[in-house]
Amino acid sequence: MLTVGNGAYWTRQLLSEQLAVLGLRAGDAVMTHAGLRAVGPMLNGPDALIGAILDVVGPAGTLLVYVSWDEQYEDALEAGGYVPAALKPHLPPFDPARSRANRDHGVFAEFARTTPGAFRSTNPGTSVVALGHRAEWFTANHALQYGFGPDSPFAKLVAAGGQVLMIGAPLDTMSLLHHAEHLADIPGKRIMRVEVPLWLNGGVSWQLIEEFDTTDPVVDGLPADYFAHIVTDFLAQGGGQRGQIGHADAVLVPAADVIAYAVEWLEERFTK
Repeated sequence: MLTVGNGAYWTRQLLSEQLAVLGLRAGDAVMTHAGLRAVGPMLNGPDALIGAILDVVGPAGTLLVYVSWDEQYEDALEAGGYVPAALKPHLPPFDPARSRANRDHGVFAEFARTTPGAFRSTNPGTSVVALGHRAEWFTANHALQYGFGPDSPFAKLVAAGGQVLMIGAPLDTMSLLHHAEHLADIPGKRIMRVEVPLWLNGGVSWQLIEEFDTTDPVVDGLPADYFAHIVTDFLAQGGGQRGQIGHADAVLVPAADVIAYAVEWLEERFTK
């Protein structure tokens, strides 16, 4: 840390050095989850960490952040996922340019969303923000139905040979593993439907969006934090790297490898 007077801070340069030691490289596409309190005091706050990641991946790299959106109305849904008529006039539509990141994703997601040059995908509940060289490609043409599926930034991260970086974030929040839930050939996957107002062509369009249920494990018989079990097992077999960013414990894993491992992990336990 940089100590000045009575203060000690993590700087963008020091964070960049730690990221390089962890294994992040120039040209990487990296989906990042960050719990900033664990990192500690940073000069320029969350922007220092965003800048550090972009510094390390360089002009050919891309930073991705899962932001979702701050809808907060799912408890009011009627049968079939429809919004009660009395509530509809009061719900602002999802607008990729304006809608806040989901508060459950922490301040890092909202800082990434509002960083100049950020692109955002257009599926509300699974929306992803990207910054850097391939940001537009990663966020383009995100399917409205099954937003963790093959037509998503998550699938593109796997195809591009990208990485997942967890900084002070619980391992069970590795959102890429929802893509594994989509891919796994297992019976009994729960499906949810949510009616969503979208801002399109200057007006509101109500759409019923279908997705595998990600609010709980996708099938019965799994602990609520089973993503953490998958990632821990994957790391124990040498599948990724552990380190420290700021004061926070950090993990860096290859997206394609952890997805393949997670799909096999699920299918071994839930065969037809």
